[in-house]
Amino acid sequence: MTDAIIPNAAPMTARARLRAIFGGAAGNLVEWYDWYAYSAFTLYFAKSFFPQGDQTSQLVQAALVFAVGFLARPLGAWIMGLYADRAGRRAALALSVGMMCFGSLVIAVCPTYAQIGAAAPAVLVAARILQGLSVGGEYGASATYMSEMAGARRRGFWSSFQYVTLVGGQLLAVGTLIVLQNTLTPEALDEWGWRIPFAIGAGLAIVVFLIRLGIAESASFENARGQERARTMMLFLRYPKESLMVAGITAGGSLAFYAYTTYMQKFLVNTAGFSRDDASAINAATLVVFMLVQPLYGWLSDIVGRRPMLVTAFALNALIAIPLFTALGATTSQPAAFALCMTGLLVTAFYTSVGTVVKAELFPANVRALGVALPYAIATATFGGTAEYVALSLKDIGFEQGFYFYVAGMSALALLVAFRMRDTRDKSLIVED
Repeated sequence: MTDAIIPNAAPMTARARLRAIFGGAAGNLVEWYDWYAYSAFTLYFAKSFFPQGDQTSQLVQAALVFAVGFLARPLGAWIMGLYADRAGRRAALALSVGMMCFGSLVIAVCPTYAQIGAAAPAVLVAARILQGLSVGGEYGASATYMSEMAGARRRGFWSSFQYVTLVGGQLLAVGTLIVLQNTLTPEALDEWGWRIPFAIGAGLAIVVFLIRLGIAESASFENARGQERARTMMLFLRYPKESLMVAGITAGGSLAFYAYTTYMQKFLVNTAGFSRDDASAINAATLVVFMLVQPLYGWLSDIVGRRPMLVTAFALNALIAIPLFTALGATTSQPAAFALCMTGLLVTAFYTSVGTVVKAELFPANVRALGVALPYAIATATFGGTAEYVALSLKDIGFEQGFYFYVAGMSALALLVAFRMRDTRDKSLIVED
């Protein structure tokens, strides 16, 4: 039996395609808002769960919990990837957002260390593991679904909205932080205000769960129903090169992304000396621009191809990471900090705008969700999820510059992988439409 699938569905109308993309994207937005709310509010709740030590020590412990959540993502990617390839993309998307809802609710009501002692961080860890399982499955299911629904002619453009909503979720979390910073006192935020974003996230997830129950299934999945069912060893035995390529570009891309986004807020406060409010404002402003350029870069990939985009991202990041972080650590100007952060993100956007579609185009439909999700989640957990912990730990021992070299080095390794990849725009395994 061949891996190719004979398309049998009628072409989608532009309206139907837009409805499907919106349905998948709405849930993605809420999932990533819930995920990033933890990072956005770490500066306020870290001492509630980890009262020992100074601010850096508290942040290190909170960042370790963040990393633990990432370690659960490969398990979630494995389970939900298999589920999406067997039960359908729609079923997997609904289940993942339901799990995220429960995890956010647990964090919103969790007692602090002062109230229940060591059980408090234990509950926090359990909630983050559940969220990790959820978001691990979300990425593969949503990336696969949106790429399959996008259509060949503008697949780079439409699938880039997966990252628009991913960044939008992060921006929504930062925006919630800014609103609360301007409506509550710092003391109120430290004491109880940090719970509000998690309660909001749980409520939004319920709404999205209902929306996702009503979205259409992709033609790729429907056409693959007669194909061999996805299995874990099938992925690694039949598609080892593709799996390693996904892991390779994800390692460099996710590390750069988390370095310039979630960790950057802490870096601006802890190293550059900006106030928490100023750091949040800079972070939010750069994320707005970063989010808006995703479709532009995705459209560009439909013209020039996916491979040139990846090569550009990793080559430039390997060159600029060290001088960029060095300059940021020494700046006291908000406009200069914005420009430097924006430079890193505009370069990284060459990867983020096409990362999901490249991964989906590498695999046939019957193993696509697993192929997208599992290698990605393993690499993200290893490199992206530990970015804050590695950076803060190196700072704690007096070798903060080591993180700058780490980001540059991983980008250089990802560049080697990108050079070896085929251009999936021209050789895509998504054959429908």
